[in-house]
Amino acid sequence: MATAFAILLVLHASIHPLGATKAFGWADLSKLTQSVSQAQGVLWLAAALLFTVTATALFVWPRGWWLIGACAIAVSMLAIIPSWADARAGAGVNGIVALGLVLGCLSQGPSSLRAEYEADVAGHASDATAASLVTEADLAHLPPPVQRYLHVAGVVGQPRVSSFHVRMHGRIREGAQHRWMPLRAEQYNTVRPAARLFYLTAAMFAIPVHGYHRYVGASASMRVKAAALVTVAAAHGPEMTHGETVTLFNDMCVMAPATLIDPAIKWDAVDARTTRALFTNAGYTISADLAFNDAGELTNFVSGDRYQTQPDGTIMRRLRWSTPVGHYRSFGAVRLPSAGQGRWHDPEGEYAYIELIIDDVQYNVAPR
Repeated sequence: MATAFAILLVLHASIHPLGATKAFGWADLSKLTQSVSQAQGVLWLAAALLFTVTATALFVWPRGWWLIGACAIAVSMLAIIPSWADARAGAGVNGIVALGLVLGCLSQGPSSLRAEYEADVAGHASDATAASLVTEADLAHLPPPVQRYLHVAGVVGQPRVSSFHVRMHGRIREGAQHRWMPLRAEQYNTVRPAARLFYLTAAMFAIPVHGYHRYVGASASMRVKAAALVTVAAAHGPEMTHGETVTLFNDMCVMAPATLIDPAIKWDAVDARTTRALFTNAGYTISADLAFNDAGELTNFVSGDRYQTQPDGTIMRRLRWSTPVGHYRSFGAVRLPSAGQGRWHDPEGEYAYIELIIDDVQYNVAPR
């Protein structure tokens, strides 16, 4: 959608030089019946430049591109009004652009979920200077399947993880009978103190959807807005925090296996390819079973301690939850699964509600 809007801005900008052409006599434009002064011609050129800059800023300055766009509309209208008979169609396009600017301000501006996410990231960014390395001794207390997984992941000899930043894409849906929505997401996690900041953008019937899951300390919350204006889901409270503790531990297992050396995690070997873990954070303790294949790769994560949020976010029910993963590849020095699902084991039938492909993982850095 951003690309389509940028194309509209560029096309709109390309029309404005016609006013300058009329003003300075660069070409014969007999179809433009009204005279245009040279001062007005400068306004037409300025508007063209501002709309072009707005199209570029849409991608390089997401926090404030709409400010440039507002200036572009103001200058454009100053040029259009004296030539209304010839240029009134441009006012209509400016109206469409203005609507886009409002949505841009709501979705990217200082009061947006995106701005809140970035402020939280800045406030929780961890200092990774002089991080010690993971050693064989750090793995000694782990069950054999987990030790093998960490060796396969290549974390031995790498710095301990204090934070990780992940970008991903995929699709999401509300339930088994709902249509899929394309999704892009990024998250920033810190280990001590634990925090999980997850921001997503999706599209529902061409309407942009923005969501922010925030888990800091002993409190987790979730908000989702359509068109950056209407809150379509919101949740918080003990059940939300308990469920997000499961998700936090899942992130550690899938995206940052070096964090599994934490002695606070209690492990119990089930068999040669399965282990059970008890993870505690901020007073919440959850249980999960981790399954591995013969190659030592993590293949699934299953927990009965997560809560399914209903579409309006007001009702939660405890359900079995799993995240089968695969397609291992290298992310820098480590080897991780690059694709996975989130699945609800509903009594009426198991189904996937989210499918994700990991695009990038970075450790011990703050997102830019």
